[in-house]
Parts: sequence; structure tokens; C-alpha cells
Amino acid sequence: MPRPERSPLLLAGLLATAGAAHFAAPRQFDAIVPRVLPGAPRTWTYASGVVELALAAGVALPRTRRVAALTTAAFFVGVFPANVQMAVDWRRRPAPLRAAALARLPLQVPLVLWARGVARSGKGQS
Repeated sequence: MPRPERSPLLLAGLLATAGAAHFAAPRQFDAIVPRVLPGAPRTWTYASGVVELALAAGVALPRTRRVAALTTAAFFVGVFPANVQMAVDWRRRPAPLRAAALARLPLQVPLVLWARGVARSGKGQS
């Protein structure tokens, strides 16, 4: 399968895996929900898991790929505060964990660009 055809499916797989992880191990996600959000962190964890699963389905299907990929790019921007929260909370953790938390911050940029690229390649499909 050529790279342009594989890219949307890889993105969908990433989203599906992350979405499923929100249900399989919710405590780790609860911990990074920004405290300024109203309600219980678990609600936000499950809600973001549902969104990721829905985005995965949308990106996987050529008919909905463009809109789902653009929404995915926006979602990646929207969850950035959780990554910031994690980096702040993990300041005093051992160096490898601190490095992992900090590495998540710039990783959002290629994820957003990847989703936008999938959206561009999905143009005109219906």
C-alpha cells in the first residue's frame, strides 16, 4: 500500500488506540485533565476517548476523511493543555519521565500537520 493511502489508516489506528486506552487505563488520563475544567476528570477522560474513537472511524472512511482529519487537527490543538498539565505535574519525577512529559509538547505539532495532510489528501473524496 503506497504511503498516501496508508497515512490515513495509520492516523486512524493511532486515534483508535488512544481512544481505547482512555477506557482501558483511565486513571493515567484523569491525572492530566487540566484542573480548570469543570466536572470530574473521569468524565473528560471518557469524553475524549469517545471523541478519539469517533475521529478514528471518520478518518478511516474516505467519505468522511477530510472533515474528520480537520477535526482531528483541531482536537490535537485542543488537548494540548492536558500535555502542558502533565509536563507541569511531572516536574519532580525521575528524569526519563520528565523528558517524556516534555517531549509530548512539541509532538503535537507533527500530529496537527499529519492530520492536516490527511485532510488535504482526502480532498474531493466522497
